[in-house]
Amino acid sequence: MNRRTALLPACIWLVSVNLGGIAHASELVYAPVNPSFGGNALNGTWLLNNAQSQNNKKDPDAFSRSPLSSPSALERFSNQLESRLLSQFLTDVGNGNTGSLTTNDFIVDIVDDSGSLTIQITDRLTGEISEILVNGLNSGN
Repeated sequence: MNRRTALLPACIWLVSVNLGGIAHASELVYAPVNPSFGGNALNGTWLLNNAQSQNNKKDPDAFSRSPLSSPSALERFSNQLESRLLSQFLTDVGNGNTGSLTTNDFIVDIVDDSGSLTIQITDRLTGEISEILVNGLNSGN
């Protein structure tokens, strides 16, 4: 054998030892991410948003539960005006005034009989009547 072929395995071994280095190992530690299993509670929203973004299933009843169209500007104005009139009507009752208010949906009758307040609400569509009685009011306040 010649000298060159005898040194080749020794050189390969020497290079592999120097380049390989020392391998270090440590314990594997499990750290949960999901807060349901002991992970950080701040991860909950992030995990839920990721799950919802990946969900391609749609609720078949979702369309039927949502309004088909948003109310028009006139409908919104009418609802706000009706709400304002009811609010003013109830404020007047607090000042000792009685009366009646009729809208498209219901009729409200309020009668103050010397400290006994009667509020009668009639549903115009079904004819159903609700009555609220409040005793012990002082009409002088």
